[in-house]
Amino acid sequence: MAKQLRIDFVSDVSCPWCAIGLSSLELALARVKTAVAADIHFQPFELNPDMGPDGQDIVEHITEKYGATAEQQANSREMIRQRGLDVGFTFDMEKRGRIYNTFDAHRLLSWAEEEGRQRDLKMALFEAYFTHCQDPSCHDVLLDVVERVGLDRERAQRILESDEYADEVREREQFFQRAGIHSVPAIVINQRHLISGGQPPEVFEQALREIASRDDAAPRQ
Repeated sequence: MAKQLRIDFVSDVSCPWCAIGLSSLELALARVKTAVAADIHFQPFELNPDMGPDGQDIVEHITEKYGATAEQQANSREMIRQRGLDVGFTFDMEKRGRIYNTFDAHRLLSWAEEEGRQRDLKMALFEAYFTHCQDPSCHDVLLDVVERVGLDRERAQRILESDEYADEVREREQFFQRAGIHSVPAIVINQRHLISGGQPPEVFEQALREIASRDDAAPRQ
């Protein structure tokens, strides 16, 4: 009988390693489906919570934030593109020219969890930004993505025009920050086992099998 595991996937929709990590995790879960039944919850994390409404040129942003040279950034983009291909995710690294605020996207993801479509919306937001180079802070883009995954566009618009789910997103962000998570993706299994980074499927598979085999693998209540 498959062991039930709770997985909290802490991430931002503007984080390329989060897109890689999710695709990789899903490949691993497919490999262990007879041993593991996963209950995945996507938790918010903002890489740039103070980002303005117009966003910022991504080369300029990475230079300022990390001190990376143009050559280092080019190498990183190619590595990310290849890692994406390895797990079935497409990055268009040449067209993605800006980075944006993602708070509203996280509000919609909180709503989508209640509607049972959180995973679908999460992946569609990754694809909108990284594959189609769309602005994930733009309400029209968000509404199109919502509609594409079968969620109610009008309900989403009312959320975006209000402060709904804002407090919930901030509370979740603060909870995981207090728990020591300051970089993403962070994959927390059964609220006690942490896997950091966009690991290869083999790493996730081994960890899932080991955790599922333990007597203490039941999620905390």
